[in-house]
Amino acid sequence: MIKKKLTAVMDWLEDNLKSLLGQITPDGRIIIILMMLFLFGGGSIYMTVSSIYNMGKKNGQQMQIEHIERLELQQKTDSINHKNNFNYE
Repeated sequence: MIKKKLTAVMDWLEDNLKSLLGQITPDGRIIIILMMLFLFGGGSIYMTVSSIYNMGKKNGQQMQIEHIERLELQQKTDSINHKNNFNYE
């Protein structure tokens, strides 16, 4: 049921786009494609640059970089690791 409705909507959308774009000349299509390329490319560059510029800014604070603390691991004794474990008593 849902699949049939989705297919019908997709077919309707495809038919409308074909009829709309079929009326445009080949030169017009190239102009539209180039305009979309520059528009989306400019938007992408703007978003990238503004993200880098605003990185770490929150209420006028700069990003704080902290060093990772060393993790203290407990050493297990193996049956092989008896080098420094001398017990003569």
